[in-house]
Amino acid sequence: MERRYAVRWFLPVLAAFAPAACRAPGVSEEDPSAHAHLRTRHVLFVTIDGLRPAELFQGADPSLLDRKKGGVRDAKAARARWDDPDPVVRRRKLLPFFWSAIAERGQVFGHRLSGSPCRVTNGRNFSYPGYAEMTMGWVDLSLDSNAKRPNPNPTVFDLLRRTYGPGETLAVFGSWDVFPFILHEKRSGVPVNAGWSPLAPFFGRLGKKIGPTLEHDLRLLDDLAAALPPALGTGERFDAFSFEGARACLRALRPRVLWLALGEPDDWAHRRRYDLHLEAVHRADRFLRLLWDEVQSDPSLRDSTTLVCTSDHGRGGGAEWTSHGARVRGSEWTWIALLGPDTPPLGLRRKTPSTLSQVAATLAGLCGLDLPRFEPRAAPQLKGAVIPGP
Repeated sequence: MERRYAVRWFLPVLAAFAPAACRAPGVSEEDPSAHAHLRTRHVLFVTIDGLRPAELFQGADPSLLDRKKGGVRDAKAARARWDDPDPVVRRRKLLPFFWSAIAERGQVFGHRLSGSPCRVTNGRNFSYPGYAEMTMGWVDLSLDSNAKRPNPNPTVFDLLRRTYGPGETLAVFGSWDVFPFILHEKRSGVPVNAGWSPLAPFFGRLGKKIGPTLEHDLRLLDDLAAALPPALGTGERFDAFSFEGARACLRALRPRVLWLALGEPDDWAHRRRYDLHLEAVHRADRFLRLLWDEVQSDPSLRDSTTLVCTSDHGRGGGAEWTSHGARVRGSEWTWIALLGPDTPPLGLRRKTPSTLSQVAATLAGLCGLDLPRFEPRAAPQLKGAVIPGP
């Protein structure tokens, strides 16, 4: 079954990228004129594990800002920092960059009260199936655990790696050590740095020199990481290390596609620490701002980079806020956001339902590729998220 899935996609992919006298290696048969209108030349993809729509759209939940329900150690301080009678104020406290920049100048999908729900369609509502859905564009029901099992199905990153030449950098920095398996790093050829893997040696795999100063800084980070206890478990590092790796890559290599996968919000929620969950979400927002500042400070990235953000699943409500899964009501809802030169500034989308599976085709579309053309099972691009061609 798994081999059949892989072959069914690779047949058209191989046909598109097969060596031929009339086509250079690494060049697809896509018509360049169909995507000539796109200004996007770089895609910055950021995922925030387990950030449910409730916090994204309403900010901190006042009912969880206590020790009994939320495991909050200092409820008074937490309420002073995150609470307000107005949910709009609360969400801006929690995610200031998201609501002042992305929502103002980009688009946000997933607000159910506006008629724009964003649904996870894999039915599992946990991480591996969620990341597989968003990168494949369709659902393989055999992916039913978080085990370190190589994904038998090609993802949009397989297609991107085969489309771009060796001079184009694709890189993934993830806090969870399962990402190399989700993207099947050995098959796809997309370099993945995840878990507690050292950063400095990884940059050597990207095939470009980064300079002695940056290499020294990365080695210092690696030394610090080696000295820290694995507070989140041996398979998950602190998000700050993933962020610093991604920022260094963005600054030094200007990658064509860069994926930063953050994990702490989900980890602290599972540990019933709502205070630390909120802090992790707030840090994720800060990471978004700092990456976008890097983009804006570099003329080669400014006005040619699109930021895409989402989460792999939602969470339950009430007492189930710490959980998610097939039997946890509410964890089937998520959200997607975009900011970039090819995304009309429509803000909070209304009456526009979406699914997590649409992320893959949207990423491909921003790179000038029509994913459903290679994989008919893939969901289409997000409606209205990318300016259509003439």
